[in-house]
Amino acid sequence: MSTLLLGRWDSGGNLVIEESHQIEDGDQTAVCTLVDEQDNENNDAWAGEFDVDRHRDAVQRAYEEYVAHEGTRLIDEAEGHEPLTDFD
Repeated sequence: MSTLLLGRWDSGGNLVIEESHQIEDGDQTAVCTLVDEQDNENNDAWAGEFDVDRHRDAVQRAYEEYVAHEGTRLIDEAEGHEPLTDFD
């Protein structure tokens, strides 16, 4: 199983996670369908697939890979998980 996170970049440069889906590894059809449904006209949509089973682990990876180096925040509206910010 993998976790697909869907969200958007807000006006402050923060990554806001709005949805989380468990998908079978390699199910590209499911990924494409979910991503296509969440795209918007503002081009601020974001999606990331992570090879972890738990939402909280995917949120942590998203923070480390997409947010930490930018100095902004990851806001998890889907489940309210707060990523660890001191992971070195």
